[in-house]
Amino acid sequence: MTILIVCTLISSLSFLGYTAYYFSSLKMKNEFKRFGLEKFGWLVITFQFVGAIGLLLGFLYPPLLTISSFGLSLLMFLGVFIRIKIKDSFWISLPALFYMVLNTYIFWASLHWL
Repeated sequence: MTILIVCTLISSLSFLGYTAYYFSSLKMKNEFKRFGLEKFGWLVITFQFVGAIGLLLGFLYPPLLTISSFGLSLLMFLGVFIRIKIKDSFWISLPALFYMVLNTYIFWASLHWL
């Protein structure tokens, strides 16, 4: 298994997990309230779900991997931005930063895979 495949599986399965967690726990919904984005929680989770499915389907249709990883990178960039804006600590911001870097790598690697 190549590193691109491993990274893609980690990202896609994580975002699918976040989607399930959003609908099964109030903690995620409360996080969106804390960010001042409670009206956008459902939209963000939808983008995460679509991105995760797009990453998996990208194994069959590589341009979809590129598009999905770019979208998730952008989404996580905005997540890092929001966390900086509300003055979250580095450790609390680390997951968003990690997934931003991970999906940026997937995006970059997918450009060379096409």
